[in-house]
Amino acid sequence: PAAAERTTGYVRGGISPLGQRKRLRTVLDSSASDHATVCISAGRRGLEVELSPADLAALTSAVVAPIGRA
Repeated sequence: PAAAERTTGYVRGGISPLGQRKRLRTVLDSSASDHATVCISAGRRGLEVELSPADLAALTSAVVAPIGRA
């Protein structure tokens, strides 16, 4: 968590792939497309945004890959 906070400038729980101060690569597990929507941090603890995986990938230029384990 400390490394993520140092790298992004945000506290854990408030790290969002949208509106980053320092643009970092977003990686989205390919299984996200199995869902109509996903929830991501909106940049502050307790604040979330719900959007489609396709919109998230498009907005962040995400790399979509099979990264999770079944």
